[in-house]
Amino acid sequence: MAAGEQAAPGGAFAPLREPVFRRIWTASLLSNFGQLFLGVGAAWEMTRLSDSPTMVALVQTALMVPLMFVTLPAGAIADMFDRRKIAMSGLGFASIAAAALTAISYFGLVTPWILLLFCALIGAGVALYSPSWQASIPEQVSRENLPAAVALGTISYNVARSFGPALGGVIVLAAGAKAVFGLTSLLYLPLLFAFFLWRRRHMPSRLPPERIDRAMIGGARYALHSPGIRTALTRILIFGLSTATAVALAPLVAKNMLQGDAAIFGILLGSQGVGAVLGALFVSDITRRISTEVAVRLFAIGTGAALVVIGLSYNLVLTCAAFFVIGACNILTVAILNVSVQLSAPRWVAARALSLYSSAITVGIGVGAWAWGEFAGAFDVSSAFIASGFATAATALLGFLLPLSNDDGDTSIVEIGYEPEAALGLTLRSGPIVVEVEYDVDPDRAREFYATMMRLQRVRKRIGGFDWSLARDIENPAIWTERYHCPTWGDYLRMRDRYSQADFQIQADADSFNRGRSGRRVTRRLERPFGSVRWKAESYDPKQETIGYMGP
Repeated sequence: MAAGEQAAPGGAFAPLREPVFRRIWTASLLSNFGQLFLGVGAAWEMTRLSDSPTMVALVQTALMVPLMFVTLPAGAIADMFDRRKIAMSGLGFASIAAAALTAISYFGLVTPWILLLFCALIGAGVALYSPSWQASIPEQVSRENLPAAVALGTISYNVARSFGPALGGVIVLAAGAKAVFGLTSLLYLPLLFAFFLWRRRHMPSRLPPERIDRAMIGGARYALHSPGIRTALTRILIFGLSTATAVALAPLVAKNMLQGDAAIFGILLGSQGVGAVLGALFVSDITRRISTEVAVRLFAIGTGAALVVIGLSYNLVLTCAAFFVIGACNILTVAILNVSVQLSAPRWVAARALSLYSSAITVGIGVGAWAWGEFAGAFDVSSAFIASGFATAATALLGFLLPLSNDDGDTSIVEIGYEPEAALGLTLRSGPIVVEVEYDVDPDRAREFYATMMRLQRVRKRIGGFDWSLARDIENPAIWTERYHCPTWGDYLRMRDRYSQADFQIQADADSFNRGRSGRRVTRRLERPFGSVRWKAESYDPKQETIGYMGP
């Protein structure tokens, strides 16, 4: 039983009643302070090391790039192994990298590119940790409290962002960037200890883990063939691209437009953090009252208007107010779409789906930071914010082309109560496996059946089927044959373990068209069977252990 399963929904702070979630959430607050100290210290240190707007913007890119390349493998690893241990490994690596940057800074050896390198290494550790943490939240709280728990995760970050940047700016002024880097290393340790104390019950799969490349491909294919997840990823990617100015060019707003120092930069980010904290408190209420699509459109327009205000303002109070609005709108957009992905992905692929979501955000912000930095270098910071604001507001129009949906279906896994018979001596690596399913359908219902099979096609592809096809008998139009491949027998067995209740309902809809008294006929074949026979009659035939179907 997942922790928190008995908890009843009780508002924005209900998940904190669960001891494990409360302990990890509290420790994450400290680690988020460390992460924000790092961002402030590195960005301000870069303004000392280089006058290039592009180099300043690349600090955010360096922190985000690992999320582009590490998060998907990290998600696959989190789905394959114990998420608790993976989270601890990522936090430990980030702490060690931050300690190394502290030592290099102490000896005065930091250059712009060394700074970017260590920002990327620390980001890699955080990227390894993040999918494991996010995917484990449903194990600590009830499904009803999941939106509130996701929102609290963002609140943890944004409470730190409300005060962390300003405090980080003061520390930079008082003790230099090296002190900030050292604090970053230390503040990861409480969260590492909190995960160490969590006695998570890891339920290993009855099948051996997939290869990492196949696990990554499987996660990507699930997202590609899941309309809800695919749309959410696309929308958050474009949103991140258009809004990256708020983070990437904030140091230049403080320095050039407001004629301030690191403390002013911290105040701007603090204003954004306060807005994010207050906005995150309303995630549960908003998801209950209005649709995801309407909410995302409203927040895009609000963010765009605030970005334009920043581009036109040279007043600290007005600029802080605009950053406040951006913080609220951004966090609401990110949290609501995060909840949408969480509810759309079954547990076997949850970490990979969330890693793709994190990758989409960071690719958008990372690439957007570079692009808007180039734009600001070619024109000016004010023009970059104004252009970014109009681009962000325009993303509201994407709802007409790529609408979001609140209909997630039941993603709980179905236990298939029968086993396929395998008379051949198969191992998990035997393959490819060809599966054919025959249906006997009333020709008058052919159009309805075909539409249902198109839905079933997405199910097969996202849980592991390849080369799906549907054929109709020429001589007997009532006979339809569905056909798909699995690379190996092991992949086929894993595919059988991945059907959700919603997937099974689509299969039931397809079966309802079948007129055959004995039900649909399923055949499974080894496509290249040369390994199942001896080369010659007199060839040695070793008695090897074979695997048919591994029961629970």
